[in-house]
Amino acid sequence: MLTAENPHISQDIVKRSGISKKYQEYPSATSKDTIPENVAESSNDTSEKSIYVSIVIPLLNEEESINLLHKRLTEALSNVEKKCEIIFIDDGSTDTSFKKLKALQEQDSRIHVIRFRRNFGQTAAFSAGFNKARGDVVITMDADLQNDPNDIPLLLEKIDEGYDVVSGWRVDRQDTFITRKLPSIIANSLISKMTGVNLHDYGCSLKAYRSDVVKNINLYGEMHRFIPALASWMGIQVAEVPVNHFARKFGKSKYGLGRIVKVFLDLLTVKFLLHYATRPIQVFGFLGLLSLIGGTVLGIYLSVLRLFFEQGLRDRPALLLAILLVVLGVQFVTMGLIGEMITRTYYEAQNKPIYAIKEVLGKES
Repeated sequence: MLTAENPHISQDIVKRSGISKKYQEYPSATSKDTIPENVAESSNDTSEKSIYVSIVIPLLNEEESINLLHKRLTEALSNVEKKCEIIFIDDGSTDTSFKKLKALQEQDSRIHVIRFRRNFGQTAAFSAGFNKARGDVVITMDADLQNDPNDIPLLLEKIDEGYDVVSGWRVDRQDTFITRKLPSIIANSLISKMTGVNLHDYGCSLKAYRSDVVKNINLYGEMHRFIPALASWMGIQVAEVPVNHFARKFGKSKYGLGRIVKVFLDLLTVKFLLHYATRPIQVFGFLGLLSLIGGTVLGIYLSVLRLFFEQGLRDRPALLLAILLVVLGVQFVTMGLIGEMITRTYYEAQNKPIYAIKEVLGKES
């Protein structure tokens, strides 16, 4: 049992034998593939009863993978007794991805397709999927066939145990070490330490969330990988389970080393939001006071040199430094006060609470 620094978050690493078992390969799917007969029976109108699982899958130019992914999902979901829906988000694909998704949707009523006008990014795609999802549990995964749909029942088992977020851990990750694994190891360690939510693999898209978790998070920038950390302020329970991971069969990765800078900048944003979103004066005011005190002390020292020891200050850069520190101090304090007013406007204008309730017992008065 691993416990994060945040006392409200408990984490459970679940070990599973056979994690490296070889996945049964299916023949490559083409546009002529048909839906298996057992799908027609399970693909009734989703309005017949409440949906339990919503699977959100963003994609960009994955025409070779779509049909095979659907076939694997169909096989995996045949073991899930509860109602499911599959939500594909076409993030501005320029190939035939949307055409194939449209064909699948016409044959399988569980499928919903959202098509963006242009490429808005994976975070925006996840956000659109979360808004569309109607299930009690939302599962996210990639469309490049590197995630294993057969791991979905495992995630659902942990959700049924009472966890709010279940994150996949690619123990045997099938990616290059220098460009993918090493940056990921460094990023995961840094994110865990700065947010207090200890996960081995923040970058794994295969995750399961309770609906009320993702419905209460607004995503911007490249924040999708930080959802467990962003949700930690609610006092959620997080589990991490080993999952399968396969080498990419089609196309090429949409991510490179350039994402490292984006991840670091987003991490600073997450750190600020988690600890100072409702009290910005405490961070800006602290920096301002340090700067003011430093500038004032240095100014007094220079004044003593000038008045009592008759030393010239014209050629002393310390004089400019003292002035700069005082000005910066005033600016930091002012930024903190403005931040406080913006925070109050944000919460009060939307009647948005600064807390999260899990359940309430007792009769209403």
